[in-house]
Amino acid sequence: MVVGTIKTLIIGADGMLGYDICKVYPNAVKLTHKDVDITDREQVLESIRKINPNLVINAAAYTDVEGCEDHQELALKVNGYGPGYIAEACSEVGAALIHFSTDYVFDGSKKEYIESDTPVDPINVYGRSKLLGEQKITENLNDYRIIRISWLFGTHGKNFVETMLRLSGEMDQVKVVNDQFGKPTYTVDLANKIMEIAELGAGIYHVTNEGICSWYEFASAVISNTIPCTSEEFPMKARRPKYSVLVNTKTKPMRHWKEALKDYLKERNK
Repeated sequence: MVVGTIKTLIIGADGMLGYDICKVYPNAVKLTHKDVDITDREQVLESIRKINPNLVINAAAYTDVEGCEDHQELALKVNGYGPGYIAEACSEVGAALIHFSTDYVFDGSKKEYIESDTPVDPINVYGRSKLLGEQKITENLNDYRIIRISWLFGTHGKNFVETMLRLSGEMDQVKVVNDQFGKPTYTVDLANKIMEIAELGAGIYHVTNEGICSWYEFASAVISNTIPCTSEEFPMKARRPKYSVLVNTKTKPMRHWKEALKDYLKERNK
């Protein structure tokens, strides 16, 4: 698939990831939540029939992990059933679908996960809702690429880096857990990887920046006044997997997250 020779539709174009995807696909048809409610099956089918794309990139999601615990029904609608409706519409018009899932579909009982590992019993609502989305896509469409991502940060939305910068200015010391491990992912690098994956076969892909770290190690690369703590010392409504390291076995590795973070900080300070 080559930009300019196919008709591409981006759903969730105004989100943190969608913003950078739009830069990669400047000629794509772009829809936001105001344009289409992905929890409305008929609206989704009608919109995609009308546009009749060759490729649909779904970047729409309910990503507030804590909020999903309070709004389980909404999480299941947006992250679970909505992608299924998009897949159903793609099947009808003959379009391929690229969809983004999460490391939180895994329970954290293993230190690393490859694409062929089967998610079992995610430990929070967000993870369960995203796993339902994966399942609904595979039920409704053959030509899909599900990209699992983790610890996303980008200049066009709320993210861990921005939270750390804000808290660093408000507090003498910022406590961050040092017993949860994963891989940070820069939205710009991820967006630039999509075109490559669109050319590959249907299936599940793990795409993150390289380098494993704890949340504390990630925070320490951003601010200087952080101190480590355990998950028990910093309880949250949604449980997090201890390990959610996604291993990419299918595509060329991306650069280290520390290099990506340097570019992010430069970009946000322009």
